[in-house]
Amino acid sequence: MCEENEREAMVDSKKQKILIVHNYYQIPGGEDTVVTNEKRLLEEHGHEVILYSKNNSELKIMGKVQKMLLPLITVFNLRSFRDVKRIIKEHRIDIVHVHNTLNIISPSVYYAARVCKVPVVQTVHNFRLLCPGATFYRDDHICEDCVDHGLFCSVKHSCYRNSKLQTLACVISTKFHRMTGIYGKINYISLTEFNREKLLQLNRPGKKQIVDPDRIFIKPNFTFENTSEMFGRDNEYFLYSGRVEKIKGLDILLDAFAQLSDEKLIVAGTGTQVEEYKDKATKNVEFKGFLNREKLAECLSRAKAVIVPSQWYETFGMIIAEAYAAHKPIIVGNIGNLSSLVDKGLTGITFTYNSAEALSDAVMQFENIDTNGWGENAYRKYKDEFSPESNYYTLRGIYDSVRN
Repeated sequence: MCEENEREAMVDSKKQKILIVHNYYQIPGGEDTVVTNEKRLLEEHGHEVILYSKNNSELKIMGKVQKMLLPLITVFNLRSFRDVKRIIKEHRIDIVHVHNTLNIISPSVYYAARVCKVPVVQTVHNFRLLCPGATFYRDDHICEDCVDHGLFCSVKHSCYRNSKLQTLACVISTKFHRMTGIYGKINYISLTEFNREKLLQLNRPGKKQIVDPDRIFIKPNFTFENTSEMFGRDNEYFLYSGRVEKIKGLDILLDAFAQLSDEKLIVAGTGTQVEEYKDKATKNVEFKGFLNREKLAECLSRAKAVIVPSQWYETFGMIIAEAYAAHKPIIVGNIGNLSSLVDKGLTGITFTYNSAEALSDAVMQFENIDTNGWGENAYRKYKDEFSPESNYYTLRGIYDSVRN
């Protein structure tokens, strides 16, 4: 049946049948938004799309035996392998597009697709292939020890969920799948050139190649334009939208606005440290909690600018595309990908990423310079780089390429 699927898939290279695979985290994030957006985009262009998903909230209701087996499932989940094989056969899938496999789904889905001779595309949303913690960040600083000295550095520091056991499971999984060579047989979507260069660090000089450079494509994330947004309103505040956690720069952000008593800050999002940061915040900071798409659009419509103070590299930052779509400039730290996503003096400004004083100065600079036209510049950048139209053209080209 898999061979028949392969032959019939060659008939139409334009309207492939896509299986999207995604393991949701317990706390919603940008990856989930990307999955929703790409599924909708493909369906609007006539593709049949099947979503195979699991949610890590299932871990809370697992029995003792299931939890004991979790490290094994993290490496290879036989049920996921069988499920994906079945879906490929029943729906005659042409492309398997994977977003996240941790913890429940596991990389077993790569092997299921290979058995059925269906190409796999993996969007690289984080750095987990090189760093079990996925962020190149620990103990309040950038860390690339696992690249330089080996993955077991992460076990020493309990980099995944602050647990040596869970970190060890991630390390074993990564090393096992490196040994099988599967990472060299799948295709990758890297969100930026910076991320592509990081991914290529898997290939160590003088050692066997782990990923194939010719199988790495670059395609940024995108967002749909919210036509209900109301522009021309009074700009009332600065906006942060994302997880409320230290790695996202909340300490830097709140310390900066403690120095800016005349400026208002809205914090939209949730996370493990919300209450801690509410207690720390000054009176000019308001926490809105998690906002759905419509409420976030409403919030964006009244923002002066969106601030992204992350302390890690950030593989993309969906809020930047959303800000540009809403005609809003950005203020971002000069780290990793973030500074490459802003046209300085046209769509926003940058600041020294780990300095609250630098962020405070950037906000005051923003208030004191002529930013007329920045909103339109931001929207033009959105249309050129982060819109559904430009993104579908790139994604379709990737699909056509991997099928060859």
